[in-house]
Amino acid sequence: MLKDEKIVIEVKKTRKSLTTKLLGDQLIIDSEKYRAHPDCKKIFCFVYDPDSSIINPRGIEKDLYKKEIDFEVKVLIVPK
Repeated sequence: MLKDEKIVIEVKKTRKSLTTKLLGDQLIIDSEKYRAHPDCKKIFCFVYDPDSSIINPRGIEKDLYKKEIDFEVKVLIVPK
């Protein structure tokens, strides 16, 4: 957490047991948890997918992107 900037950075690495659906579910749960934190106005989720196991990474990024007046979520899945 970058407290002064009110930013949370979350990093995940894919593995065989982390399906596309499970990854999406985890990121949704985590973003809602951080949304309730008074020192978080933005969450940046970086997902390292070295084996390209995530189905439709651009779709996941777009689906999970959220921008509201006081809260923003961005997801980046790499490599592409």
